[in-house]
Amino acid sequence: MFDRPGGGGKAVLVGLDFNDPDYEESLDELKQLAESARIEVCAVVRGKRVRPDAGTFAGAGKVEEIASTCQNCQASLVIFNHELSAAQQRNLERTLECRVFDRTSLILDIFAQRARSHEGKLQVELAQLEYLATRLIRGWTHLERQKGGIGVRGGPGETQLEMDRRMLRERVKLLKDKLAKFKQQRDIQRRARQRANVFSVSLVGYTNAGKSTLFNRLARAQAYAADQLFATLDTTTRKVFLPECGEVVLSDTVGFIKQLPHTLVAAFRATLEEAIQADLLLHVVDAASPNRDVQIVEVNRVLAEIGADNIPQIEIFNKIDLSGGEAGLERDEYGRICRVRVSALTGEGMDFIRQALTEHHSRRKQSLCRSETEIETEPLKLEY
Repeated sequence: MFDRPGGGGKAVLVGLDFNDPDYEESLDELKQLAESARIEVCAVVRGKRVRPDAGTFAGAGKVEEIASTCQNCQASLVIFNHELSAAQQRNLERTLECRVFDRTSLILDIFAQRARSHEGKLQVELAQLEYLATRLIRGWTHLERQKGGIGVRGGPGETQLEMDRRMLRERVKLLKDKLAKFKQQRDIQRRARQRANVFSVSLVGYTNAGKSTLFNRLARAQAYAADQLFATLDTTTRKVFLPECGEVVLSDTVGFIKQLPHTLVAAFRATLEEAIQADLLLHVVDAASPNRDVQIVEVNRVLAEIGADNIPQIEIFNKIDLSGGEAGLERDEYGRICRVRVSALTGEGMDFIRQALTEHHSRRKQSLCRSETEIETEPLKLEY
């Protein structure tokens, strides 16, 4: 049902500049996304516009250039670094005579390839169906025919398009019900940890910042880690014992990226609740990236979107082995550790992370003790 851009083939990438200061960075990310989806990039078509064209997004002249480029390099795919409407996508495919995808569908395809757990697969399918719901008509030549009969094939006079939409709605409802059950299970586990007063820490950050490598280093785990975008999607949780803190629950969450589709944020919201409910966030940053400041802003934006912007956060500047920095830590004006510089790959600076966790755990424990004391000493008010 869902067209997949991945799985091989040559593609022409299209990136139009609408006076976006992050234009080059976003286009470089699109190349990495295509490579992650196992697509060979044979050419990149650039352009500059004031606003998108209503019919083809790129305009008649640029579409001719894209068609010529596709013909020269024998590409079977065109991938836009933008979100296309169903009509624009349909018009482009008719003119270019090849498959056309946008950034959103490419990211969805990568998520579909990388999901491993049953819940992760359900979440990706839900995001795909909600994306597909707005463009069911595209490429379906049989949808205008009416079907007779009653039952599975539709009621009297029900068109194929109406039947497909109804089946899609039913499947979406089924997926949401299944995901709700997974959420209930996590809520039970989370309440048990809260009753036991277990210190909960979540790793968040931009995709390919090194979260899984850092998670493996801290938890001595074997979570999948690779130098590619969205190497892992499923939230992994491990218990870690620190002598000064006791038992710590450490969670590795899905990475973020610019223009992350809202359907994915919504579908993975249940998984991201590990970050929402954490006592501390370790915000992993690629210290070697020239765009790290923009990436930090983007991660914080998504954290605010899911309601995790008020949770204490420590920035972990990772990959100092590539950036040429030295391991160490920085404190804010209140004396709290706010940033740690490490290399998860070599292990350099890991002691500073453990020191940061220990100090935060100690402050958290003192805060809980003060709260309990205030409750015990609060005078009893009697009403007559």
